[in-house]
Amino acid sequence: MTYFVLKFLHVLGAVVLIGTGAGIAFFMVMAHRTRDAHFIAETAHVVVIADAGFTATAIVAQPITGYALAREIGASLSDPWLTAALALYLAAGAFWLPVVFFQIRLRDLARQAARDDVPLPDRCHRLYRLWFALGFPGFGATLAIVWRMIAKPQV
Repeated sequence: MTYFVLKFLHVLGAVVLIGTGAGIAFFMVMAHRTRDAHFIAETAHVVVIADAGFTATAIVAQPITGYALAREIGASLSDPWLTAALALYLAAGAFWLPVVFFQIRLRDLARQAARDDVPLPDRCHRLYRLWFALGFPGFGATLAIVWRMIAKPQV
């Protein structure tokens, strides 16, 4: 019973990471395509809340449930599939963490532009491009982790 509860929570965490990541990316991209400071500010506001509530919770839960699952099945953290998954987890985090700060800054820049009724500053566009670029390897690493969870390849 413990195994299935842990597995459920671990899979749920992965689903939340992928679902929230994809949803956040979609809404941020669609908002920025409008170049409307008000819309971008509101969208970024919701994105920051979603990242804090859903993504951050899943990020904390994943290593806890993963470690408990590994112990439950007798896997070692030195097993190649698990070592690779942990490396990918750290890589995904290295890309995700700056993105969170960029989202907060994008929200603030858009709020200021909306408040002043001026176009978005160039800094906002540069940050958005960087946010966009970092999202690919971060999200790709997350997908690779899920594949490793399922396939458990030895390399």
